[in-house]
Amino acid sequence: MTYSTSRAYLELHLAVFLWGFTAILGDLITLNALTLVWWRVLLTSISLVAFVRLAAMVREIGKRQLIIYAGIGVLVAIHWVTFYGSIKLANASVALICMATTSLFSSIIEPWIVKRPFRWYELLLGLFILPGIWLIADGVSSDMEVGILVGLLSAFLVALFTSLNKRYVEGADPHRITFLELSAATLFLTPFLPFVGDLRWPSTMDWVYLLVLALLCTTLTNLLFLRALRKLSAFASNLTVNLEPVYGIFLAYFLLDDAEELNGQFYLGTLLIMIAVFGYSIVKRTLRKRMEAAHR
Repeated sequence: MTYSTSRAYLELHLAVFLWGFTAILGDLITLNALTLVWWRVLLTSISLVAFVRLAAMVREIGKRQLIIYAGIGVLVAIHWVTFYGSIKLANASVALICMATTSLFSSIIEPWIVKRPFRWYELLLGLFILPGIWLIADGVSSDMEVGILVGLLSAFLVALFTSLNKRYVEGADPHRITFLELSAATLFLTPFLPFVGDLRWPSTMDWVYLLVLALLCTTLTNLLFLRALRKLSAFASNLTVNLEPVYGIFLAYFLLDDAEELNGQFYLGTLLIMIAVFGYSIVKRTLRKRMEAAHR
């Protein structure tokens, strides 16, 4: 059966939808943030063993690259702990909309790490997000403010490890990289479990949610996303990924009690952030077309 463009779009949207669902699962799982992430990275690493050849992988990658991938994996672990920490401290909707600020941090971090030219419009659109964050922070109860700060830290970490991945991982086997990074994340978090982890055995429902989180929302989404990228343009893929917080907030509104905790000011702030997120793609496409026209 031919892998068509329409099927690639369908699989990409499924992957993004499942990513949005991770916040719902994080709210439903009763374990604390660190323990939740430890189980997620452990189960995902185990599921990826079938896609890598361990002995050959270590020999072919080399010590220096292994250290780099392990370091990025540690950042991924801290990002996920802060993301789920934001959910526990505030709620799923707040954590998801904080993640939409990643573009602001990326506009500053990526040029420095990747060694590419600074783009003024990225920073302007990133700054456009700040009023939205202010409205959200002012529109939630004071006991959620720490959750917002932790969520913003999580967004910063996404921009950081994404930029590092772009610099050091481009062209490498994605299954190997994901396995190495998440295995490193597992090893990094393990020593903290006796001190700040939730040492009780997960309940039956926690196990169900953890397996869905690891196998469907991590392993499967990774495979779907990478396969779709081979068929679709980078622009189409990035625009679709921007729907993650939209899907997540939509799900949280109906599946959780978030709607009772949020007011109109929160949703106005969310609208401003979404305008900035989608505006980035529109401005980038417009400028690219003008540059192409100028060189004809």
